[in-house]
Amino acid sequence: MADQSVDITEGCRLPVLRKNQENEDEWPLAEILSVKDISGKNLYYVHYIDFNKRLDEWVTPDRLDIKKLQFPKKEAKTPMKNGLPGSRPSSPERDVKRKAESVSLATQVTTATPVPSLPGSAEASQASVYPAMRDSSFSIKSRDEHEPLTSLTTNGTSSIQRHLIPPQPGRKRKSCGGTDEMVKMFQNNSPRCSTVYLLPGEDSQDSSDGIPSAPRMTGSLVSDRSHDDIVTRMKNIDCIELGRHRLKPWYFSPYPQELTSLPILYLCEFCLKYLKSLKCLQRHLTKCNLRHPPGNEIYRKGTISFFEIDGRKNKAYSQNLCLLAKCFLDHKTLYYDTDPFLFYVMTEYDSKGFHIVGYFSKEKESTEDYNVACILTLPPYQRRGYGKLLIEFSYELSKVEGKTGTPEKPLSDLGLLSYRSYWSQTILEILMDLKSENGERPQITINEISEITSVKKEDVISTLQYLNLINYYKGQYILTLSEDIVEGHERAMEKRHLRIDPKCLHFTPKDWSKRGKW
Repeated sequence: MADQSVDITEGCRLPVLRKNQENEDEWPLAEILSVKDISGKNLYYVHYIDFNKRLDEWVTPDRLDIKKLQFPKKEAKTPMKNGLPGSRPSSPERDVKRKAESVSLATQVTTATPVPSLPGSAEASQASVYPAMRDSSFSIKSRDEHEPLTSLTTNGTSSIQRHLIPPQPGRKRKSCGGTDEMVKMFQNNSPRCSTVYLLPGEDSQDSSDGIPSAPRMTGSLVSDRSHDDIVTRMKNIDCIELGRHRLKPWYFSPYPQELTSLPILYLCEFCLKYLKSLKCLQRHLTKCNLRHPPGNEIYRKGTISFFEIDGRKNKAYSQNLCLLAKCFLDHKTLYYDTDPFLFYVMTEYDSKGFHIVGYFSKEKESTEDYNVACILTLPPYQRRGYGKLLIEFSYELSKVEGKTGTPEKPLSDLGLLSYRSYWSQTILEILMDLKSENGERPQITINEISEITSVKKEDVISTLQYLNLINYYKGQYILTLSEDIVEGHERAMEKRHLRIDPKCLHFTPKDWSKRGKW
């Protein structure tokens, strides 16, 4: 219970009562970001330390543990480093944020092991798959006997590098099958257990030299530092009404200031125009002729459709879509310069029209092979398989374009979970479908997996590491598909009812490099 005689100001930290996922009371440490007075009673906007910003909220004084109040530390009057004259000192959290930007993508996107790069040869690593043998003399160490490979050091390098034996000067490393790195898969004692041998390469994640790279500040992540203040750290919209759904925003979105004080912000669910009242929305609907997103419908199966929207030709819709998306995407900082982007909006059809479910955007020209800039499933449709469907559709477009793709980094926490799940299911599906031909051992390469799925090679390898399938055995790296992994994959695929049908896709890629200014 807060003591009204104590002046709780912005920057103070103290435990705040909240409910966890099990609906149990907990008292995590929180920082006071703002204080407002309503009818003589204070409300406090709090950010729970080490929790995602979407959990930030306004709380009443009775939820504050005043006994453990920590006042903000006074800023030292020392010259600022790397600061401009007259600029204010950085807050501790902003300093942490700046430091985080200098950390490698691997540490910002996931705690999984960084991606080891494969050799740059034109040919891929070979993989030999051996038939299962119940009484095989080939013995495999249990998982417990293998040294762990997923520990991550502070500089973004994995413990894999510590296992590598550097080549001796003047001496070539012995390799199997010529210049290619070998990947051998053995079926061992069970048709559900297999082992892949991998010769290691360098660690990399979007960086060929292994040097940690900061998130790029182009594309959808172009940054405007002038808005990096306390205002953008707070949700400014209480509620959004979109069609038959009411949404509670997770993050700040730069809607016009005069709309942020409204209890409900109304959106037209077809053109996404924002309006200040229900009466204004009703008048708008009498004039709005849209019953689906503008642009070309390039996919339809059942009630699911995808529309391709050019950010230059349909600028108003694209900007409104970005404003809505920002309510649920923390890293998104691009709202108005939509010309260089294409937007793919997924809809669900009923008698009233095509209702937006989610979307992803991509750059018309990407030098980093990004096939997704931003991706979002709206909250009412989450946990229903639509997120994975959006991801699968993005890779189907990459297949038609004849490219491999990867999402723009950094991924949000929920985005990372969806991508990891999709990559895992897609890669395991390929490995488990391998069959012998003419009695010979089936073979596959990492590059072939990448070409079949259009998943970037680095993402293929990082997923295997994330699943903790790669182990070090007799001087080589092996990948073990245990019975638990196989059974878990089969259970997951049984629940995955929504899939993209390539036959229903009507898409012709454009060469934007020949189109001048898009």
